[in-house]
Amino acid sequence: MLRVAIITLLCALPLIGNANEKRLEQANFPDQLTVDGEQLVLRNASVLNYLFVDVYSAALLAPAEEPLADIAESRRPLHLELFYYREIDRSDVIKAAWVALERQYDQAQLDSLRPGIDKLHATFNDIQPQDRYSLTLDRNQALSLKYNGKEIFQSDDAQLARAYVGIWLKDNGLSDKLRKRLLAER
Repeated sequence: MLRVAIITLLCALPLIGNANEKRLEQANFPDQLTVDGEQLVLRNASVLNYLFVDVYSAALLAPAEEPLADIAESRRPLHLELFYYREIDRSDVIKAAWVALERQYDQAQLDSLRPGIDKLHATFNDIQPQDRYSLTLDRNQALSLKYNGKEIFQSDDAQLARAYVGIWLKDNGLSDKLRKRLLAER
C-alpha cells in the first residue's frame, strides 16, 4: 500500500509543477517595471496553496543585482504583486495580515504601526478571482498600493512600507514556503 502511494505521488509531481506554471502564465506578471527611474526585473514568482487549493500567485520584482535575502530590509525599490484565484472576504485578508504582523513585531512596534496599517486596510475590497493587488516601494521607501491597477493607498512612512511587504518577505510572515520561493537566488 505504501509503495502504491509513493509511486502515485511521484507520478503526480510533474503535474503539480505544470499546474503551477499554468497558474503563473495566467497571472501574467510583468517581466520588468521602472520605479523612480530604476529598472526592476521579475526575480521570482510562485503560487500560494492552502489545503491543496491555489489561492494566489505572487511575484517579486527588484533590481537585477540586488541580493534578495534581505530585500525586505534594504533601501532599494521593489514591487510585490499578487494575482488571486479565489474569492476572499476582505476581513479574512485583514485578519491574516494581523496574524503575520503579530508574529513579526512586539506590541510596542504594532502600536506604532497600527494607525498606518488601519488606513491601508480601510482601502481593501473583497477579493474576486483575477483580482490583483500590488505593493510598490520607491527609492524613498514610499509605499503605493494598487488594486487592479488603480492606486488606492499611498504612504511616505518607510516603517509602514517595510513592515507591510514583510508580511510576505520576512520570517514568520504569511507563508515561509512562499517567502523562500520569492527570495530564492537563481
